[in-house]
Amino acid sequence: MSLYRSRALLGGLLAFLLSSIGSQALALEAPTGPVILVVSGDITETNVGDEAHFDSDMLQVLEQRETVTGTPWHEGRVTFNGPLGRALLETVGAQGDTMKVVALNDYSSEIPVADFAQHDVILAMSADGRRLRVRDQGPLFVIYPFDETPALLNEEVITRSVWQVKAIEIH
Repeated sequence: MSLYRSRALLGGLLAFLLSSIGSQALALEAPTGPVILVVSGDITETNVGDEAHFDSDMLQVLEQRETVTGTPWHEGRVTFNGPLGRALLETVGAQGDTMKVVALNDYSSEIPVADFAQHDVILAMSADGRRLRVRDQGPLFVIYPFDETPALLNEEVITRSVWQVKAIEIH
């Protein structure tokens, strides 16, 4: 085999190995704890069939944000913490324009993907330092930064503030 041909073969093999390693590094890992969120629909990154399942630890690894705001459901201002909605959408490779956010009781709301891109919307996992349980509107609660952007405090956006979130379907 000629030196040129050997180098070409070696270069091709190296490129293949690097692309394989890169794609494995970007793959969404499987949850190790109880699944609290399932993302489906028009997504490119999955870990269970054609869905992306998340446990609490996986969500806590995403970019986090603290939002201090009043809501129609709480007295006074509350400090919410959780992953940014746009970080979740980036992680799953969301391709759609809208998402259907579904609660444990099957209540759902259509939310434009643009909301998560334009505003610091979070999937709150805690309020005032306490983990959100189902009885506290958890495990996940869509929280908009109402105090930072008062125009968001309207009936249309309030209906998008789903609590007890269990699933998001990207369309």
